[in-house]
Amino acid sequence: MSPTAGSLRLSCRAHFSISHWKVRTPKAVSFQQHTNITNLPRDDSIKEKKQSFLFSFSSHLQCLLIHYIHSHESLILHTITSLIAIHLVSEMDNIKTPFRGIIKDFKGRKACYKRDWTSALCSGTSILAPTTYIFFASALPVIAFGEQLSRDTDGHLSTVETLTSTALCGIIHSIFGGQPLLILGVAEPTVIMYTYLYNFAKGRAELGPELFSAWTGWVCLWTALLLFLLAILNSCTIITKFTRIAGELFGMLIAVLFIQEAVKGVVSEFNIPKDEDPNSEKFQFQWLYSNGLLGIIFSFGLLFTALKSRRARSWSYGTGWFRSFVADYGVPLMVLVWTALSFSVPSKVPSGVPRRLFSPLPWESASLQHWRVIKDMGKIPPVYILAAIIPAVMIAGLYFFDHSVASQMAQQKEFNLKNPSSYHYDILLLGFMTLLCGFLGLPPSNGVLPQSPMHTKSLAVLKRQLIRRKMVQSAKECIKQQASNTEIYGKMQAVFIEMDMTPSPLVIVTEELKDLKEVIMKGEQGKNADEKFDPEKHIDAYLPVRVNEQRVSNLLQSILVGASVFSMPIIRRVPTSVLWGYFAYMAIDSLPGNQFWERMLLLFITPARRYKVLEGVHASFVESVPFKYIFMFTLFQLVYLVVCFGITWIPIAGILFPLPFFLLISIRHHVVPKLFHPHDLQELDAAEYEEIAGVWSHSRSFKFKDLEPIQSGGKEGEVEICDDEILDELTTSRGELKLRSLSFPEDRISQWVNRLRERRREEKRRRKEKEKKKKGREEQKIKM
Repeated sequence: MSPTAGSLRLSCRAHFSISHWKVRTPKAVSFQQHTNITNLPRDDSIKEKKQSFLFSFSSHLQCLLIHYIHSHESLILHTITSLIAIHLVSEMDNIKTPFRGIIKDFKGRKACYKRDWTSALCSGTSILAPTTYIFFASALPVIAFGEQLSRDTDGHLSTVETLTSTALCGIIHSIFGGQPLLILGVAEPTVIMYTYLYNFAKGRAELGPELFSAWTGWVCLWTALLLFLLAILNSCTIITKFTRIAGELFGMLIAVLFIQEAVKGVVSEFNIPKDEDPNSEKFQFQWLYSNGLLGIIFSFGLLFTALKSRRARSWSYGTGWFRSFVADYGVPLMVLVWTALSFSVPSKVPSGVPRRLFSPLPWESASLQHWRVIKDMGKIPPVYILAAIIPAVMIAGLYFFDHSVASQMAQQKEFNLKNPSSYHYDILLLGFMTLLCGFLGLPPSNGVLPQSPMHTKSLAVLKRQLIRRKMVQSAKECIKQQASNTEIYGKMQAVFIEMDMTPSPLVIVTEELKDLKEVIMKGEQGKNADEKFDPEKHIDAYLPVRVNEQRVSNLLQSILVGASVFSMPIIRRVPTSVLWGYFAYMAIDSLPGNQFWERMLLLFITPARRYKVLEGVHASFVESVPFKYIFMFTLFQLVYLVVCFGITWIPIAGILFPLPFFLLISIRHHVVPKLFHPHDLQELDAAEYEEIAGVWSHSRSFKFKDLEPIQSGGKEGEVEICDDEILDELTTSRGELKLRSLSFPEDRISQWVNRLRERRREEKRRRKEKEKKKKGREEQKIKM
């Protein structure tokens, strides 16, 4: 069983297209159904006699069952044990067939390995656009994490190591990995774990800072062995146990840690760094204070401009190309802009103001000493070699969870990927890369969010542009030759199959192009049937999603990250305060789309103003779950988040901060269902991100197909909407595709009626159970 079938996988309940999505509208509700609201008490009273009869009948049946159990106790016990054994056998099936998942993944990816390279050649130089886009999205966080590691490890690890690890693992995965759309990099959990490992080693005389890298080599060795074991035993199916509550809690914890790092960084701009001469001119009070003020300006300046540029596609001004460029490259551009502004300070200011990123150059001795870590691993005492198993278990669990979820998000069902998944094989390869990084003294890299789904999304737009260009060209040629509509569609379908380059059955292709065929044959919906088909105007709204599944973009961006290592003299000119602003940007940018965050904001809205939420686009649980249970569920998550964050503050035991997330699996499946109604729990912890359009924002006759994309410079008065803008609106910050539907007052009334009836039946059932138990206790007292 593949993890794609799990609860973390988005369900494809609506046909998703690049330039539009079909609106899922519930069935209409009749007036008679509305009038049933007042008849609820009467309906319940009518059923009283039937319920009392059923209750008496169930009592007699219960007595008969008890008598049967006493007389056939051994047979029933044997049956129960047999059922338990069957369940255990099904659960142990993965363990009894080791390597099954790895072999299946390897065979599946081997069949399409050649196509992964050749399909990129068809794109030509167009493949450079998603390459540069994902390069900047990967390099900036790695540079920021390198500066954080340098501060927390007293310079033993720096940006050089994080960039090298990201480039090395990215190149290996792009060539030998199973899922080439997955982007690897050094992530915040790795930085946190390495900080705890350094603090532990620094406080031990047998290790000390000198043997820190050698001891982490043993930690990586144990981690790799555990990852090998997980892959061999087909354990990737466990990832389905992690529902939305775990992913959102983990994402919120990372966001809080980002904010904490940003605040600590800005405060440190007012302090003198370690191992620095306090008598230096730049550390005099007036210059130290000036450095702090400049740090605040640069941090908040980058934060504000980065958030604005990230949402450039929704701007009302500028052309579509300009808005897309600013949205894709605005954040690295803002880093360059604020770095340039930092050099505009007067010449009388000391050279150390503002403070800049510190990292050794790749060819200096401080960086070269990490390459001989494997020689020092023999100096580690046996006790600490065995003790390395404890952090290895935590890191292996983190990598297993993070890597698998990132891979899931990169191949969501709505992307219509044709090549098979490769979860087990990728975990096996991750183990080898972790072992290699440990022997080289580098922090390991794993699958990262949101870069992985961002990579897939950029390739989806690229592939669609290529297919569209060729289909429009073929359609125009047919129109010039005065071909019939059937011939035009046949030619366009043949071009689509040729450009698709995936072994899709003709039946599936025909179903995907069904809407396009209707438009070609009948003309645009709502217009005359004899209207001629315009390929430039009509094709965009009906072209299905396709992703250019290839390995070249991942390989090229990894090579660019590796080339950045030799650009350290330039990277070191970036002010540290700009990086603190970037940490805050990553935290705030990750909040939209996190339903835990959205529910926390909902708690601060007064009841009299909650109608404002319904007027805008809102999550489906706002309408389907009572506010009381939303509050309880949110409070549970908030308390759990505080506990997890508190563990990170414990000096040595903080290394166990992933443990609560592993325990959450048992809590979610055994404790939480007893506290919430199954329907409420299904809405609050849904597998997909479902939202509902505002009540008053659209009319009932509104159709998204009316918003057809047009080229820049189109006719005045027409709507201009590009593919990237639609994908941005339908994608959360972590890359999860949304499922949007319309909801009208009639439908909500029907839902509320059904919910009310269900709750009343549930309350009656519980009331009768309490009365039955009370009578049983009274009878026992009388007998005594």
